[in-house]
Amino acid sequence: MLDFKNDAVPAYEDDFILWLESQAAFLRAGRLESLDRENLVDELASMANRDRRKLNHRLEVLIAHLLKCQFQPDHKTHSWENTVYEQRQQIRLIIDDSPSLRSTLPEKLDARYPHALRQAARETRLPASHFPSGPPYSVEQLLDEDFLP
Repeated sequence: MLDFKNDAVPAYEDDFILWLESQAAFLRAGRLESLDRENLVDELASMANRDRRKLNHRLEVLIAHLLKCQFQPDHKTHSWENTVYEQRQQIRLIIDDSPSLRSTLPEKLDARYPHALRQAARETRLPASHFPSGPPYSVEQLLDEDFLP
């Protein structure tokens, strides 16, 4: 365990890992006055945003692959199915770690669908108009390990 009682505290910009360890040591020791509050707040907000971005990305990839499976069934590969499975697993892990994100899934589905549609159109070389204009899958279907259109 690090002891920053007499040592100079590293600056956030100079050594991020050492800065994190110092902040944790201050918290453990109850030395709240020593905390770098401004950068801690920024880092905590960044962590929350990072999980949201990861969830958004996983949803986009999942939806795009479901669209590819549905609208190009003759090109369906094990790789596509494995990608669907992996995205579902990763989404489940994110939601297990942060259950509050589950309630955001319907909103995220609507917001991320246009991006997933463009990805599916690019990868299949089908026109975007070939796909539904709105999400054809429910949140339940997206998370259902047995669902594959």
